Amino acid sequence: MELEVYRKDGTMSGAKVTLSTSIFEIEPHEHSMYEAVKAFLANQRQGTHKTKTRGEVAGAGKKLWKQKKTGRARIGSVRSPLWKGGGTIFGPQPRDYSIELPVKVKRLARKSALSLKAKESNIRIVEDFSFDKAKTKNMTQLLKALNLDTKKILFLTPKTDESIYLSGRNIPRVRVEEAQKATTYEILKSDVLILQQSAVAAIEKSFGGVK
Repeated sequence: MELEVYRKDGTMSGAKVTLSTSIFEIEPHEHSMYEAVKAFLANQRQGTHKTKTRGEVAGAGKKLWKQKKTGRARIGSVRSPLWKGGGTIFGPQPRDYSIELPVKVKRLARKSALSLKAKESNIRIVEDFSFDKAKTKNMTQLLKALNLDTKKILFLTPKTDESIYLSGRNIPRVRVEEAQKATTYEILKSDVLILQQSAVAAIEKSFGGVK
């Protein structure tokens, strides 16, 4: 697959980039993408939720009144879950939600997401550049020039570029990331991928030739 390369002003540069068929033209594997997205979201959870059991809440363990002949219900402790301020029964406890996927599944999911975007013609290649100053206006002008100012964008650079990152971080629908670090979730969440020309090689290199 060959794609045209755009300039910053939205015009065609005349150059073309050939995308690897083993990365950008495979049959998307839906289940691997599902597993990758599920794992990504699960790994974002802190798992620090906590409620106190009857053994952890404040209060004496003394029996409040005698067992019989009071006309009241039997009660053993003010810390009972039946009382206001008592412990919680079967409440949430800290836990680890993280999911570790096999490397091959991660790779297949990422290639599937990239192939899906390519199949939908939602990949744009732009020439390598860097902004002189980090300004939100610079990124806004670029997106308008590419007619993508209303889309959710994942902008991939070959390496960290502070001027591009800072120019895009204040735009809610734009995320700037290093090409080799882009996750399946981020790729699928975006409407359009914008790749700098050198970022294509960076993506291909990140797979290391592993099928």
